[in-house]
Amino acid sequence: MGRIKHSVFGALMFSAVFALSGCFGPPAPAPPNTSAAPGTVPTPTGSSAAPTSTASPAPPATPGVTMGHTTSVPPSSMPVTPTTTAEPASPGLPEQVAPLTIYYVAIDDGGISGPLIGCGDSLVATTTAPVRFTDQVGPSIGALLANKNRDVGLSGLVNALYQSNLTYTGGQLDGSTITIHLEGQFMLGGVCDVPRAKAQLEYTAMTAAGATSARVLVNGRPIDEVLSLK
Repeated sequence: MGRIKHSVFGALMFSAVFALSGCFGPPAPAPPNTSAAPGTVPTPTGSSAAPTSTASPAPPATPGVTMGHTTSVPPSSMPVTPTTTAEPASPGLPEQVAPLTIYYVAIDDGGISGPLIGCGDSLVATTTAPVRFTDQVGPSIGALLANKNRDVGLSGLVNALYQSNLTYTGGQLDGSTITIHLEGQFMLGGVCDVPRAKAQLEYTAMTAAGATSARVLVNGRPIDEVLSLK
């Protein structure tokens, strides 16, 4: 009888343990520790991965250079076309169209027809056809020196300079005095032609310039010095 009680008690204990095991079940496995400790880098498992390189920032673009295959020329090396600035017109005399006044000689006139000169002659003003000019002195002296005829038409006037080889090279007006520059040489017909030639040049220059006196330089020398050798 005692043995039966002992068997019954053992069966009851086994049933109790089995019941408790069904309620609670086996203990759950501990969760894996996936969180890395602060400041600790987890060590990768398996094959080591190659370190990833970080792209360096692109350098700032240089002005005038396009990144890529095509490079533009920097502004400093580009050809620069110089800007042409028109120069202002220099001030001068206005252009005119008018006759020129040329002086010739009335031999033995005694100052009746014009200013008395030299050997009792007169200096007489004549005019040309209208001429276009800005400076009247050059065209007037040029017209006088270009006349290679002794007689001036049928007027009875004479040109004492008709054989001379002279060229007008310039002139300037200083106050009321006009200075003209000639190059070349005189060829005169006699002593009386000296004052005649000088008067023709001086009066023609004074009238053209509106001056009251004249200076004539021939090859850089005063006309009186040049003509004194004739």
